[in-house]
Amino acid sequence: MAFTTQQGRTATSLSEINVTPLVDVMLVLLIIFMVTAPMMQTGIDVQLPETRNVREANPDAQIILSISNRGELYFNSDVINYADLPERLKREAKSPQDAIFVRADREVKYDIIVSVFDAVRGAGFSEIKLVTRPFTPPSAKSKR
Repeated sequence: MAFTTQQGRTATSLSEINVTPLVDVMLVLLIIFMVTAPMMQTGIDVQLPETRNVREANPDAQIILSISNRGELYFNSDVINYADLPERLKREAKSPQDAIFVRADREVKYDIIVSVFDAVRGAGFSEIKLVTRPFTPPSAKSKR
């Protein structure tokens, strides 16, 4: 496409793409995904109890049961009824030898945790792992 100037000369248009707005949008999207990705990974906000002996585990591909401080049970990030737990475990697990990770809030009553363990064992799973945080000494907590 050509344009004519006031002097009558023909000038061609600039056919280069301005990538600055594209880069700006991509950087904003990158920041948004970096901020929201850790929130999506954990799913449910649970205050885990602290222990001194913590082994690193990668429960990303595993089945995670979370119990909120109000006693609500979550299968991965979906709210589930306690009565539906055995059926859902049998449907979602690859084999009965799979480890089931339980993330329980530190305020949850012991009988709720025991009832979840009972439902998991009733579904035929024997390997149940409790998820905890590493212990932080009181002096280190006050420095945060």
